[in-house]
Amino acid sequence: MENTHNKPAITYSQNAMNWQALSYFNYYRILLSVLFLLLIYMDRLPQPLGGLDKPLFSNVCHIYLLLAIVFNFLIHVQFPRFKRQIAIHVLTDIIILSLLMYASDGLSSGFGLLIAIAVAGGSLLRVDKIAILLAAIATLSVLGHELYIQFIVFHVHATPNYTHAGILGATFFITTIIGNILATRAKKTEILAKKQAIEIDELAKLNEHIVQRMQSGILVLDNDMNILLINEKAKQLLGQQEADIKKTEDIYRCLQDHIHRWLHDNGPKNVILKLAENDVELQTSFIKLTLVADYQILVFLSDISYLQQRAQQLKFASLGRLTASIAHEVRNPLGAINHAGQLLRESASLSTEDQRLTEIINDHSLRINNIIENVLSISRREKTTADEFALMPWLEKFIEEFETRFDLAKGAVQLTENKQPLSVRMDPSQLHQVLWNLCENAMRYSQGRPLITLSCAVNEVSQRPYLDIIDYGLGIADAIKEQLFEPFFTTETKGSGLGLYLARELCVANRATLSLQSNTPHGAVFRLSFMPTDEQGELF
Repeated sequence: MENTHNKPAITYSQNAMNWQALSYFNYYRILLSVLFLLLIYMDRLPQPLGGLDKPLFSNVCHIYLLLAIVFNFLIHVQFPRFKRQIAIHVLTDIIILSLLMYASDGLSSGFGLLIAIAVAGGSLLRVDKIAILLAAIATLSVLGHELYIQFIVFHVHATPNYTHAGILGATFFITTIIGNILATRAKKTEILAKKQAIEIDELAKLNEHIVQRMQSGILVLDNDMNILLINEKAKQLLGQQEADIKKTEDIYRCLQDHIHRWLHDNGPKNVILKLAENDVELQTSFIKLTLVADYQILVFLSDISYLQQRAQQLKFASLGRLTASIAHEVRNPLGAINHAGQLLRESASLSTEDQRLTEIINDHSLRINNIIENVLSISRREKTTADEFALMPWLEKFIEEFETRFDLAKGAVQLTENKQPLSVRMDPSQLHQVLWNLCENAMRYSQGRPLITLSCAVNEVSQRPYLDIIDYGLGIADAIKEQLFEPFFTTETKGSGLGLYLARELCVANRATLSLQSNTPHGAVFRLSFMPTDEQGELF
């Protein structure tokens, strides 16, 4: 595809190369004249150079050098125009070399070949009819020289050789025609090569533009683990802020071992990395590039939260079909059981033991109904749209509502003030549900005062805002820590086991992450890391 915006650049480059070629041709002229002058001053002119008229030979050589110096200046100032200078240079060569040929006993001196070189140079530099005209002038010059010898200076021992002159003239024309053809092909090839070079350069810039703006992080490493290329997304995922990165400890710590096992021990080519510094889980895959002498490694980095968010649609669709079946198959019989239990409990003939049994029926019916409602709340989740809002005012309203709902003393839920304004991107209603579940759990286990502390800030590495929910209980047992976010797992007899699971699912749907940040005998800290504030729009 031709880009017309680059035609001036192509023309300028061709013009510079043309003048450079003419300059090299003139250097040949200077070298030739200097060589002749050195032989003259050293009195070492070989025969037949200057054999007929040595003074004429010497004077013409001086004139030739002077003209070559003048031509060099004209080439430097590029005046007159390029094509006109070629005609002047070649015509000068024909005249000067013809005079030197006359002063050196004619065609036998070999100057006819030097004239052929001048004509060939002109035909290569100027592709038009003028080149044929210059060949004709050279031919007439050679034939005129032979006529001059025969009719004007017939007394000289040199004899005319019209056959030699005719063959030499034909050589001039053949050389000019072939030179024109070759020059035409060379110029077309040169123009095509320059256009292709520009297209390749534009394609490289386009590729770089695309790579830098890809939603996946890309790293290219050499076999010594030096970073050859890193795009902006990879810097963001790895928490790198420097523009020029050669080696980083993070890369060595997170990738080197996995890449080494993949290369040498048939390790997995896809691994999940957890960067503790910026609370990001990365899906990492490796590809070996062998396009160069030493292999290179292409590394793709993807934020797990983004992949999980993309999978939420499929999960919610499956849950929708599942819960529809549950609602039809379970809720109707469950309602009948619960209603029958209530009627039975109202009977005056029931003993105390039977009344206790009806209470058990009622409690467990409500628990099963609560589980169904929680599952339905996931499957019926409406389209998640992230809104950007100030977090501190929102938290103040939430704390006031939470303390009122559970009749807590003012200050039971403490908010650590953040001096800098902090904005987050998340669906406010879903953030409310997540935080409510977490605070309910924290309130259940926390001791002392305050019961709960909410602390928000921005991660210095990943630049992601986060919110910590801190309780002051006895911590979480190591045996159950790995099962916290599994559905239907609970240590409470009356719990459904869906609170933390539902909270994490809502976070994933909002490109946020929920994790257990710390766990000590003095309490636990759950961290909610929000999506980067520079990513906007509807999630799904």
